[in-house]
Amino acid sequence: MEVRQRRKALKVYLVYFVYLVYFVLDQTDQTDETDQTGGIMKANCWYGTQDVRVVDVPDPKILNKRDAIVKISSTAICGSDLHLYNGFVPTMEPGDIMGHEFMGEIVEVGPDVKNRRVGDRVVVAFPISCGRCFFCKKELYSLCENSNPNAWMAEKLFGHSPAGIFGYSHLTGGFAGGQAEYARVPFADVGTIKIDNGFTDEQVLFLSDIFPTGYMAAEQCDIKSGDTVAVWGCGPVGQFAIRSAFLLGAERVIAIDRVPERLQMARDGGADTIHYEETDVYDTLMQLTGGRGPDSCMDAVGLEAHMPGPLYYYDRLKQAMMLESDRPIALRQAIMACRNGGTVSVPGVYGGVIDKFPVGAVMNRSLTIKTGQTHVQRYFQPLLDRIRNGDIDPSFVVTHRMKLEDAPEGFDLFVHKQDDCIKVVMTP
Repeated sequence: MEVRQRRKALKVYLVYFVYLVYFVLDQTDQTDETDQTGGIMKANCWYGTQDVRVVDVPDPKILNKRDAIVKISSTAICGSDLHLYNGFVPTMEPGDIMGHEFMGEIVEVGPDVKNRRVGDRVVVAFPISCGRCFFCKKELYSLCENSNPNAWMAEKLFGHSPAGIFGYSHLTGGFAGGQAEYARVPFADVGTIKIDNGFTDEQVLFLSDIFPTGYMAAEQCDIKSGDTVAVWGCGPVGQFAIRSAFLLGAERVIAIDRVPERLQMARDGGADTIHYEETDVYDTLMQLTGGRGPDSCMDAVGLEAHMPGPLYYYDRLKQAMMLESDRPIALRQAIMACRNGGTVSVPGVYGGVIDKFPVGAVMNRSLTIKTGQTHVQRYFQPLLDRIRNGDIDPSFVVTHRMKLEDAPEGFDLFVHKQDDCIKVVMTP
């Protein structure tokens, strides 16, 4: 049985390897913007594991009639960017422009963009969505059928393809990201929201990803008045999941992490906290919930989870042997801790295969698992309204402000959790 499982896992990794070789040899991807003629701009580019560099690259150009070019005023480093930085996402190529959280001013539009014009200040959604396909019409924007030119590749790994994503490998389209001075935005009439004066960049920038991601994770929990919600991971998405749970009516939120400044920010947002290196998470959650477990649990950690004890080293060994790609430690804990009949919501990013998934607990205890890349465009206006109404000021999460040229330092601070770094915002 173990031999058979190993063979299956090796087949998955062989697919990853083949794709990597393919893209080293074939540089003809239709979304590649680095071969365009014209001006030169600065951009933060990926060159290998924990190797990003700010270099000169060609300015982006209008390629399709629904494109816009955005002059970027603010961009951020997302926790999921670290999966690229640490080498866990295949099909990255040297020179790929990073970043999927950005905003700025439109400086050029294609002829078919009717609801945006030059001079508009906009936030850009990280999933690229056409607005017209089967899934977009159902407001499942991160599943757009028309935005990933490399859908065939994603289908080999996932069965079906998600939407294209800015700056997130050729698996999701090879689109240039937003850690740059300018960016091309396909389907700009769908993928942007116009921002009126009166908001700072830091108040609205996170409409691009982490605020809708945390909110959708909480919304998936179907929170009722009086509910207790547990959140694994107090990084930026976890912080918005905590506050969103309270916005949606949770009575109590319990946040789980090991980084003191993240735990403090969670407490500042009203959560009780558990330091998972100092106490057993399951036992503590049972004590805090009268033995029943949280009504819903959110895994805001994803594929690079940590924990003390032998299971962590088991997962690291399996990764080293290419027998699993992701470490599902937080996901396992969330499933085991959630009360019977509860919901496990997963905003944390997973990219491949995992081991020791407790499917028996899911089935026998009537658990519901809900997950997905965020349908950002669905949440643009409702969450902007919450900001306007004073329900939340998303700028609370920003701890570091830098120039784009300092992006390598920002990544280093973020990945190593130095200098109390939780969220980095950069300006070109």
